Amino acid sequence: MDNRKIVVVRGAGDLASGTIFCLHQCGFRVAAAEIEQPTAIRTGAAFCQAMYEGSVQVEGETARRAESLEEISVCWQRDEIPIVPDPDLSLCLTLQPDILVDAAIAKRNLGTRMDMAPLVIALGPGFTAGKDCCYVIETMRGHNLARIISRGSALANTGVPGIIAGFGKERVIHAPAEGIFTGIAAIGDTVRKGQLIARVGDCPVTASIDGLLRGILHDGLFVPEGFKIADIDPRLSEKQNCFTISDKARAIAGSVLTAICMDDYRNQKGIR
Repeated sequence: MDNRKIVVVRGAGDLASGTIFCLHQCGFRVAAAEIEQPTAIRTGAAFCQAMYEGSVQVEGETARRAESLEEISVCWQRDEIPIVPDPDLSLCLTLQPDILVDAAIAKRNLGTRMDMAPLVIALGPGFTAGKDCCYVIETMRGHNLARIISRGSALANTGVPGIIAGFGKERVIHAPAEGIFTGIAAIGDTVRKGQLIARVGDCPVTASIDGLLRGILHDGLFVPEGFKIADIDPRLSEKQNCFTISDKARAIAGSVLTAICMDDYRNQKGIR
């Protein structure tokens, strides 16, 4: 009998993938609940790509789309990570998870509640520890990144990207109009400022700076004007970063694991 704890992670984008990867490697049975058409742009390092491709590998770990309890079980037997089309958690909650991690990074609560699992952890703004969840993990870069909050909320979203090699908002590209997104450049490509990298409908999308294309939206999605569609890393020598879990995602994942261990310890000692 498999007595490993079951963890349901809401979301499987790039930040969520750090947590999924960490907990899977630590021996938890992890299942991720996703929307049918995920909009993560760091597609080279996000398990949510399994929703489109059927299966995907990130740093040697395989995630596979699973649409039933039977398929979830088969994934676990193969030591794979099931990615489930289940935005409202209706299927995943029937697993009776020991732990629920809301890693959708929606900047608001999409319906996660304290009673969904014995331990509920949420990433980023939109949640209050002690009300919506047991712990909140800070996701804003800076001194408090990955801090475990047991009372209160994470910092409000500023909408300003973190600085990489001196570039912040300049490295993130948004849709110039609404329409169907079509990528031209690929993850890991070297691009130059002004180079055509995608189209939204008939509108061209060009690189905002020189660098490596670290993130680009999946082809064929309809996007509204202003939607985030690409991300350029100005560090030309670090192509491998486009296909590996980020430092931020790893830091957050470590805090999720710490919160789980801390909660176990407090339960053992009767500390609440």
